Amino acid sequence: MSPNDHATRLLTAVYEGDEDAVVRLLRSGASPESVDADGQTALYLAAVSDQPGIVRLLLATGAAPDRLSQGTDAPLCGAVCGGHTAVVRALLAAGAGPDIVEEFGFTALTWALRRGHTQVTEALLAAGADPDRPGPTGEPPLVAAARRGSPGCVRALLAYGAGAKPEALAEARRWLALDVEAELRASLARAHGAGHPSSTRRYPADDGADGTDGADGADGAGGITVEVLLLDAEGRPFAGDDQQTGHAEIAGLLEAALGTAR
Repeated sequence: MSPNDHATRLLTAVYEGDEDAVVRLLRSGASPESVDADGQTALYLAAVSDQPGIVRLLLATGAAPDRLSQGTDAPLCGAVCGGHTAVVRALLAAGAGPDIVEEFGFTALTWALRRGHTQVTEALLAAGADPDRPGPTGEPPLVAAARRGSPGCVRALLAYGAGAKPEALAEARRWLALDVEAELRASLARAHGAGHPSSTRRYPADDGADGTDGADGADGAGGITVEVLLLDAEGRPFAGDDQQTGHAEIAGLLEAALGTAR
């Protein structure tokens, strides 16, 4: 079997989540660093697909944990975006840099806070991620967590000594005066144009007590999560965004941290 055939079969097995096939192909000579025609690595595909067993197999046989897929996307950041805690822990244990920077200056912690993934945030901080490293716009992590409305992420950052507490408190208080649904809808309209039909869903923010992130991608106690989807002419979602609503709890946490009266 040629190297190209090996790579194609390995990527297919990863895509299908077939661990047994991955083992067989690696034993028969497939490279754990295999890439598809677009340059996507097998490790990145396994990471974003939430395949911790396959991720561990690829790492154990030589896949570089920090190799950028297509030259731009880090496996750790891909796993973080999806809230795939087990994959994140496997990559960190194999030596993935917790502060690795992707294209446009995004780090894993930036993505974790934007998505409100508390357990992922805790894992990154425990592995040495800088709690004060600004995101690509220069925003302190604690401010980003306050905007997201995730008390769990705020607690994790405070536990690791994150700064910018006054700024984060101001951000949490600002959101207390806003309509989250209206803000999400306005943001989507700016990005995709006004006039699209939409749908809104509200669900409890899951604290991930079972050891996994919430099924809807936002964990950490924080009231409810509001999700707004834009729909095409056939009523199918084509864009969307969501946000937690734990700003009141966050304000209390930050007031306590600063020793200020409510």
